[in-house]
Amino acid sequence: MQECPTSISNSTCDIEAKVRDIKQHVIEISKKIDELMYEREITAMMKLAETTLSGFFEDEPDIYTIEDLKVRYK
Repeated sequence: MQECPTSISNSTCDIEAKVRDIKQHVIEISKKIDELMYEREITAMMKLAETTLSGFFEDEPDIYTIEDLKVRYK
């Protein structure tokens, strides 16, 4: 925290410091919201692609069957 000039009271400096902290928190929250929105957009695009391509792949034969798997999960 910075030292207050003698012309400014300590309570004013405390308020200014708190405002700076709040601004920093708002910036961090904003960045996190942006990341979440980006992830949501990606998920929506993937779901759209899956839905769109499902009809195309529905008529295609399976390349691998369950018997082709080497690892079995119980």
